[in-house]
Amino acid sequence: MLGYRGELAGARRWATLFAVPSLIGGGIGALLLLHTSNEVFDRIVPWLVLGATALFLLQRPLLRLVRGGGATARTDDELTAQRPSLALLAGQLVVGIYGGYFGAGIGILMLAALGLMGFTNIHRMNGLKNWGGFCINLVAATGFALSGIVRWPVALGMAVGSMAGGYIGARAAQRVPQAVVRAAVAVVGVASGIWLLSRSF
Repeated sequence: MLGYRGELAGARRWATLFAVPSLIGGGIGALLLLHTSNEVFDRIVPWLVLGATALFLLQRPLLRLVRGGGATARTDDELTAQRPSLALLAGQLVVGIYGGYFGAGIGILMLAALGLMGFTNIHRMNGLKNWGGFCINLVAATGFALSGIVRWPVALGMAVGSMAGGYIGARAAQRVPQAVVRAAVAVVGVASGIWLLSRSF
C-alpha cells in the first residue's frame, strides 16, 4: 500500500468510502471462515480464484458492453473526482467478505471491479486495490488473532516477508508497462487456480 501511495493523490474521497465496505466485509468473511470446515474450504477455493481471474480478463469486453459503445469514456481523474457508485461499494462489500474468508484473488476481484467502473490506469487501480486489501486484511487478521488460531512464529515470519516483498514489488511494477502488469496478474491468477484445483483432488 505504501509503495502505491502516490497513485492515491486526489482520490481521498474514494479511499475513504472504499474503506467502509472493505472493513465490514472483511469482518463478515473472517467469521464465516471460522465456521467453515477444512474440507469445504479446500473444495471451493480453486473456483473462487479462477472466477476472479476470469472476471479480470473479461473486464474490458464487459465494460464495452455496459457502455454500449456510444458513451464517452471518462478519465481516471474524472472518475476519482466523483463519489464511487453504490454498485461499486456493494461490490466491494462482497469482495471484502470474500477477502476475509480467503485472501487470495481479492486483488484481481478489485481490479476487475475498478476496470468495470471505467478505470484504465493499472497503477491508480493498484493503489485503490491495495488500500482496500489493507482494510480487509486488517479487520480479518484482528479477528483471527483474537480467536486464538494464529501460529505466531509462522505468521510473523510471513508478515515480514510480505511487507518487504510487497513494497519492492509495488515500486518495481510502477516502472513496468501496464500491459505487462495486466498479463502478469492474469498468469498468476490462472496458475494459482489450477494449482489449488489440482490439490483438491
